[in-house]
Amino acid sequence: MRTTVVQGDITSQDVDAVVNAANRRMRGGGGVDGAIHAAGGPEVLADCRRRFPHGLATGDAGWTTAGRMPARWVIHVVGPNRTAGETDRGLLLSCYRRALEVADELGARTVAFPLVSAGVYGWSPEDSVDAALEVFRAADAADAASTSVEEARFVAFGRSAYEMVRSRVEAPGAG
Repeated sequence: MRTTVVQGDITSQDVDAVVNAANRRMRGGGGVDGAIHAAGGPEVLADCRRRFPHGLATGDAGWTTAGRMPARWVIHVVGPNRTAGETDRGLLLSCYRRALEVADELGARTVAFPLVSAGVYGWSPEDSVDAALEVFRAADAADAASTSVEEARFVAFGRSAYEMVRSRVEAPGAG
């Protein structure tokens, strides 16, 4: 799997699926979640309500239509909220792992990722990138590649975030 980094808006990525850093309720929110719901239109929320009437657990993932976005699907992951006491890094790893598993179920080959749980959820952007890279490396190291995803694209919002993500991705031993 190739790991790439772009600076931009995740809602405008021409990929098979975009990953949404969602909340447990799956009804829209702020940050990436709000942007995806706004760009995707009411179809995304309607699909969330239909597929996830009781939301999703922290660390889990599920998919919906991407509505009006260029992508075909949204893979919603519920990251751990460190500021609310969810400090188990395993939950953060699970978000990236489950996103790849859902992408495989869908047949998605190109997937755009935000920095899950960074920002208001209190995990540092560096922690989020490192968790993703750990999962991506493990997927590549499996005997028979454990994912059919060909490109995992980090979408960094802003120049400083882009530079930080790029430096970690390009570091020796990174994904």
